[in-house]
Amino acid sequence: MPGDAITAMARKIVKANPDHPARGLARMLAKESNGAITIEQARCRIRTQLGTHGKKMRKDSKPAAPRAARQAGVSYSMPQSLSEPWTPHVFKVIGKIGVLSDVHIPYHSETAVAAAVAHLKKEKLAGLILNGDMCDFYTISRHQKDPSKRDFSGELEACRNFIGWIRQSFPKIPIVMKAGNHEERWQAYIWQHAPELCKERRMSLHSWLDLDRHDIQLVEDKRPIMAGKLPILHGHELPHGIAAPVNPARGAFMRTLSTVLVGHSHRTSAHAEANMWHDEIFCWSQGCLCELTPEYARINRWNHGFSTVTVEKSGQFEMTNFRITAEGKVRTS
Repeated sequence: MPGDAITAMARKIVKANPDHPARGLARMLAKESNGAITIEQARCRIRTQLGTHGKKMRKDSKPAAPRAARQAGVSYSMPQSLSEPWTPHVFKVIGKIGVLSDVHIPYHSETAVAAAVAHLKKEKLAGLILNGDMCDFYTISRHQKDPSKRDFSGELEACRNFIGWIRQSFPKIPIVMKAGNHEERWQAYIWQHAPELCKERRMSLHSWLDLDRHDIQLVEDKRPIMAGKLPILHGHELPHGIAAPVNPARGAFMRTLSTVLVGHSHRTSAHAEANMWHDEIFCWSQGCLCELTPEYARINRWNHGFSTVTVEKSGQFEMTNFRITAEGKVRTS
């Protein structure tokens, strides 16, 4: 087939398909020429008609449908990440720190709470950690509820009174409160029933509990609290799926492989392991300060208790677990 005929054919194909990729146009030309030229030869003819065969060729020839040079294929860029850093809250206190967990106001044990606070007041604390589930928030739970107990205003007022009483009991030391799974009921309720209000500052748990008024800091987002080198978790943060872990402390070890203190389980326990370098890993769980026979768990293995952590300047610490008897006596575990 004469070269002029192939050129005319290329011009016709390009004009008829102005937006078609050059490689596709070359295949059309090679096919229409009945094999007179190869795909690569057809591609050169097409590029000439598109004006993409270099400056000299554009100057010497008259392209049928000039177009700007195109980048082969599609170019992608990495999308911006929406992830946010998750860092522990560092409780910058040196000395003895009291740790209270699982009070579940207004379903607390007055005897256990009074015994724990009285003991800690004698300890000359340097700081206090309220390690989750200070409030129960029964009324806004997603679980089945007794209609006769639905009094959210009363629950909230009781929680505010407890926070005020704690600050009054320890007026001069820093206090930090960790959100446990029961405090997280508040955010879950707002997200589900009033999502338009979730960003309103006054609708936050921090605001509703008057924590600013009592100079108490709230730690949310399941962040651990660091007391020296000891990570403190409420316990609901840990992955599920380990059946019968012997005791809560061993369960915490199996889930974290780290030294840690947890609440949440309402049981006092301890567990120790050594890794291949003979580094000691100690885990503890502490007792609760709520009633021991709630309607949803009449039979259980709970006990009343609390903890103290004495932190040195080096970050090293000494942990002491306490149990509280039915008569309100405090004993080391």
